Formats: sequence, C-alpha cells, structure tokens
Amino acid sequence: MTMMHFIQNWLTTKTEGERGAGLAEYALLLFLIAVACVLALTTLGTTIAGVFNNIVGSL
Repeated sequence: MTMMHFIQNWLTTKTEGERGAGLAEYALLLFLIAVACVLALTTLGTTIAGVFNNIVGSL
C-alpha cells in the first residue's frame, strides 16, 4: 500500500467516524433547546394565566 492510499483511507474513515459524532452533538443540542423552550413556556404560561385572572377579577 502506498502512502497516498494510506492517507486516503485514513481521511475517509476519519470523516465517516466524525459524521456520526456530529449528528449526536446536533441531536443533543436540539434536545436541550426543546427542554429549555418547554420550561420557558410552562413558566410564562402560568404567569400569563395569573395576569389574565387578575384582569378578569378587577373587571
């Protein structure tokens, strides 16, 4: 095997191996963003419901 074939094979396997790792990182990032959105909406929803209840009560 020549040095050029060795380098080509090494780069090919390196790229394929990192592709899966990159996908896992993006999936984890997407999951964390989704959790943050759900928590923010839950907190804001409760707060906004309280504000609307106060408005209705004062009417």
